[in-house]
Amino acid sequence: MKIEMMKYYKFEPLLKTLIWGTENWVISGVEGSETKSNGLPLNTLLRELKADLVGKANYKRFGDEFPLFIKFINAETDLSIQVHPNDETARRQGKSRGKTEMWFIMDSEPDASIYAGIKRPITPKEYKQKVADNTICDALALYQVKEGDCFFIPAGRIHAIRSGCRLAEIQQTSDVTYRIYDYDRRDKDGQPRQLHIKEAAESIDFNVLPDYQTHYEPRQNESQLLVECPYFNTAVYDLTEPMQIDYSDLDSFIILIGLKGEGLLSVDGEEVTFRGGEAILLPATVQEVRIEGTLKFLETYVLSE
Repeated sequence: MKIEMMKYYKFEPLLKTLIWGTENWVISGVEGSETKSNGLPLNTLLRELKADLVGKANYKRFGDEFPLFIKFINAETDLSIQVHPNDETARRQGKSRGKTEMWFIMDSEPDASIYAGIKRPITPKEYKQKVADNTICDALALYQVKEGDCFFIPAGRIHAIRSGCRLAEIQQTSDVTYRIYDYDRRDKDGQPRQLHIKEAAESIDFNVLPDYQTHYEPRQNESQLLVECPYFNTAVYDLTEPMQIDYSDLDSFIILIGLKGEGLLSVDGEEVTFRGGEAILLPATVQEVRIEGTLKFLETYVLSE
């Protein structure tokens, strides 16, 4: 069956209910949990459409695996203290790839907070001791967060989303997560949830930064670059008037992630509604997009050398 290229793809989301809250997977190529558009799984579209979907350089780099994974997270209780390996460490540990990600905070509870990074130098030996005596949180940088805050979480950075946070997450297509500490929680069978102390120790970046938050000056009706890394580039838009975006020179797919509001998207002349809580995949063949309405959204794509 020949699959014809569409000008945009909306996928049926997958809602995952977890011990701490929910994840809404809006674009996923994770094996066994692929999102579908018009009944077709994301990776099926990729295998058929190849570089026309993701771009020539990206198809050469990633082949038939879609490189990004987009989800909305609603944390009703604290997530575990965790870390993800980088690609090199993941392969050494028998995994296909690591995980670098970013968070954009949406409308959250007034007391919402996150952990991101180590706030003071600790050694690998101290790390193991702090895990053993349940004091690892004392070594982490804690941030009170509000709508519009942004955090880049490269592989190796210890982190945790805490109760009351609602956010959009962009990440490499990988489900590799190493739990360091989980507040002695039990699973549905009453057993302690598995920790990954050794694997995490091999993955942690013990460098300390003065600040782990991505700072930017909020502006309306223009693109503001938030993150630029080998795995994705992400910008935020806050529109109150129509905008035309030219993608003719971009060799990549584009994902638009709705944060708030509602608008009308015209993709090479074909119109579709676009709201907060949705994501739209635009193939690499798209030349131009016009957006109108009152809408806040993220734009992300992958630039491969």
